[in-house]
Amino acid sequence: MDSRGIPSVVRQDTSLISLQSEELKNIREPIRKPVVAVYPGSFADHTGQRKSNSQFALFSTAISQRPEAYLIRALKHTGDGNFWRVVERVGLESLSTERQIIRSTRETFEEEQQVKPLVFAGLLLQGGVLSYDVLTRSGGFGSRALGVGSSKEYRVDTVTVSLRLVSVSTGEILIEASAQKDLLSVMISQDVFRFFQGTKLIEIEGGRAQNESTSMVLQSAIETCVLEIIRIGLEKGYWGYENE
Repeated sequence: MDSRGIPSVVRQDTSLISLQSEELKNIREPIRKPVVAVYPGSFADHTGQRKSNSQFALFSTAISQRPEAYLIRALKHTGDGNFWRVVERVGLESLSTERQIIRSTRETFEEEQQVKPLVFAGLLLQGGVLSYDVLTRSGGFGSRALGVGSSKEYRVDTVTVSLRLVSVSTGEILIEASAQKDLLSVMISQDVFRFFQGTKLIEIEGGRAQNESTSMVLQSAIETCVLEIIRIGLEKGYWGYENE
């Protein structure tokens, strides 16, 4: 255990997921932070794609059914948390229930302190995962000489994400951005196939495969859309910096 009492095994096996985009992480703080909300279902998986093992589709979905978690994370960590003000709307029912409990408890015990009003959002972020295209590219190469050979194969899937910024006061779509990211899978194999003493056969095979994480590719695509929205918003004057 360390000084905080956390077992070392836990600290070795787990790690915090950081932003994939260094540019998004280093965005400067604007003069006035935009207040934005992400509602449940406003950013969802619209693909219906199932996981594949190259032979048949499984019952599990290929895309997370809670992709808004990656969007909220991208917003909260933009500029080390100094760009957006993100208000809770995914768990709004639980939040409202807890506030009602606090309010009724204080009224029962005649406490004068009141619950502060909720922060309202002037902007909404909506969109979703539009497509999950399987085998957009594939290929490989190999060679064999004197019974010894090796090969390498790859396949590429593509994830497409769309995001739009909506004004609450007018309902106008202010900015729209889309991004595509490739999901790469690679397999390398080696084998030996030889006859000894004319009739004795020896065959040895080995290899390894590596697949990119779907969650990391999805997070990267969402961060690209958020970065593009910030860039377009800066050009249109929706936000700015103190020295500009």
